[in-house]
Amino acid sequence: MSEAVSNWQEIMRQVGGRARLVAVSKTFSAVEIEPVIAAGQRIFGENRVQEAQAKWPGLRAKYPDLELHLIGPLQSNKAAEAVALFDVIQTIDRPKIAEAIAKESQKQGRALRCFVQVNTGREAQKAGIMTEGVDDFLHLCRQAYRLNVVGLMCIPPLEDDPRPHFKQLAQMAARNGLKELSMGMSGDFASAVEEGATYVRVGSAIFGSRPQINR
Repeated sequence: MSEAVSNWQEIMRQVGGRARLVAVSKTFSAVEIEPVIAAGQRIFGENRVQEAQAKWPGLRAKYPDLELHLIGPLQSNKAAEAVALFDVIQTIDRPKIAEAIAKESQKQGRALRCFVQVNTGREAQKAGIMTEGVDDFLHLCRQAYRLNVVGLMCIPPLEDDPRPHFKQLAQMAARNGLKELSMGMSGDFASAVEEGATYVRVGSAIFGSRPQINR
């Protein structure tokens, strides 16, 4: 058994079926990913469209029931490729992206599930809608662009206790009738599950540390 598979089994044990695990496979090759697929993992997250295009078509041909989530920032000029490749986009964070995804979804006949990314920590360097703008932005996504928004996503500041951020995200989702919460990563997924996460995004705790340049 590979170390990644052993790690995956332990994460699955800790999650205990209370949330769905998104195995974050960015920077790892198809050869490194496949043992975890063979062990039973079916949901994977990638940060970059171009990187995902290079490794997932072959894996999806072999394992057609895989589900692929875009969990990194999206540029509008990559919308067509993103809609063609991914099943879920977790990083809708501005009107330009919402509009681009809506247009491409209609053009390609795909109804991708979407999450709105919320900048709960109000970090200038981080993507996401500020908390006070979430309700209006959700209305825009749903009514103007007819996106299939199913939930909210956040990445709390590294130095903060993540629980208040998770609680706030859950409150915003409930207020807007959204059932899905993507929150929690390798260092805090257990807390996220306790706070109601329906998806947790775990990479390094499964596959090991990445080169510093790719973090």
